[in-house]
Amino acid sequence: MSITVDARGRSCPEPVIMTKTALEKAGGGTVTVLTDTAVARDNVSRMAGSLGWKSTVQENDGEFTITCTR
Repeated sequence: MSITVDARGRSCPEPVIMTKTALEKAGGGTVTVLTDTAVARDNVSRMAGSLGWKSTVQENDGEFTITCTR
C-alpha cells in the first residue's frame, strides 16, 4: 500500500499526527509525506523511526519529501 500525506502549510504537531495516522493505516508499504518546514521534516522522521519505519528525505526548492518504508 502506498499513501501520500500532504502536510505543506501545516505547523507541528499536525504533520506528525497526520503521518502517524497514515503509518498505522498503511501497516507496511510506503508512506510519502510532503512538508515545507525543517521542523516538521525532523519531527516526522524522528516519529517514524520510533515506530520502526525507515525514512529518507529529499529536498527540492525548500520543500521536503519524506519517504517512510517498513
